[in-house]
Amino acid sequence: MPIVGAFMFRGLSGGVRARLVLETATAAVSAALAVLTLFSREWIEALTGTDPDGGSGVLEWALVIGFALASLGCALVVRADLRQAHRRRAAAVQPTSA
Repeated sequence: MPIVGAFMFRGLSGGVRARLVLETATAAVSAALAVLTLFSREWIEALTGTDPDGGSGVLEWALVIGFALASLGCALVVRADLRQAHRRRAAAVQPTSA
């Protein structure tokens, strides 16, 4: 059963929920920066006013790969943390049979 949207954080403690929201936001921002860099490679030059790779595009491709890997890593951490939190909650709620 897939868990979607705000429902995935329902019933979790404040500290766990805050960490999951931060991890999810980090994954989303990293993914957005990867897409931005993929389609608009000049944003680094526009932001800094310099051309760090001398126009070769190596830095931009490194950033696309780095942001994509960071996004994937954060998403996997969120998934693992969320599954663990829900398992703990289910174990705490389940009655033990004697």
